[in-house]
Amino acid sequence: MLTAPGLCWLCRMPLALARWGICSVCTQALKMRINVCPQCGLPATCGVFPCGRCLQKPPPWQALVAVNDYLPPLSTLIHRLKFLRQPDMAGALARLLLIAAQNARRQQGHTWPDRLIAVPLATRRQWQRGFNQSDLLCRPLARWLGCEYDPCAIKRIRATPVQHHLRARLRRQNVKNAFRLELPVRGLHIAIVDDVVTTGSTAAEIAHLLLRSGAATVQVWCLCRTL
Repeated sequence: MLTAPGLCWLCRMPLALARWGICSVCTQALKMRINVCPQCGLPATCGVFPCGRCLQKPPPWQALVAVNDYLPPLSTLIHRLKFLRQPDMAGALARLLLIAAQNARRQQGHTWPDRLIAVPLATRRQWQRGFNQSDLLCRPLARWLGCEYDPCAIKRIRATPVQHHLRARLRRQNVKNAFRLELPVRGLHIAIVDDVVTTGSTAAEIAHLLLRSGAATVQVWCLCRTL
């Protein structure tokens, strides 16, 4: 259960703005504390330049922004959003992602996106959950950034098994040709938004699709990047 309105979800101290859910002290504590590669988001000796992995075999996107690793308390908040059906949490989590994107832009000079793309759920999975958590993150982000967002921009054209129990190779096979682009993206800077990025297989498949369709650049924005 969430704490009483007006109290931080994590430390239970009073909030200056109740709708943010997480106080400034806890927000600061949730920031990534180790150096990660600005392109793949995995641990690196330097957080400014692409790591050796990306120099040898770069992912299809140009930058990855994440709030933190998939660890408590952030992982607990995401679990509440997705599995305890608490969609009201999405705005506060989107704010954490916006702060992470602003910090990454100051450090790396990333281009702000022209359009946000939410990673779509399979129809049955969205029906069971009642919402798509990536869509709920995109809506306030698009409003704050003043960029385009259409929840139907990408469609999942075939159902795929749940990814979390699959190994990396099987994850790539699982999402191969699973998506279809419904809107033009030529010349646009795109940010793919998801709650958690693990192997990056889903984000990579969508990024390839966007780049083949003429997108200028693709970033990946997520709450958690599993390290």
